[in-house]
Amino acid sequence: MPAELILEFEGVTTEQYFAVNEVLGIDPASGEGDWPDGMVAHSAGLNENGHLVVIEVWDTPEHQARFMENRLSEALAKSGITGPPSGVTCIELVTHQYLGD
Repeated sequence: MPAELILEFEGVTTEQYFAVNEVLGIDPASGEGDWPDGMVAHSAGLNENGHLVVIEVWDTPEHQARFMENRLSEALAKSGITGPPSGVTCIELVTHQYLGD
């Protein structure tokens, strides 16, 4: 079942976000790179409080868990992000449509 994950990071900058992606070998601006298996969509930006919010859609929650364990936790640490997100929302999706080109 597809799953959406919304992560909110208080005190994390966009520079740190791009540093994490560099460690992962991902260029979020071009879409090129070593995107994780099972990731359907990824977006990130600052909310009205200046907190970094990352929104992802995954084929299954297990895909996201493997990515976190095998790659993301190390990339976060290397980029100076040592604490957990200030907010985590997991949603079991009943539908997901991509309406882009």
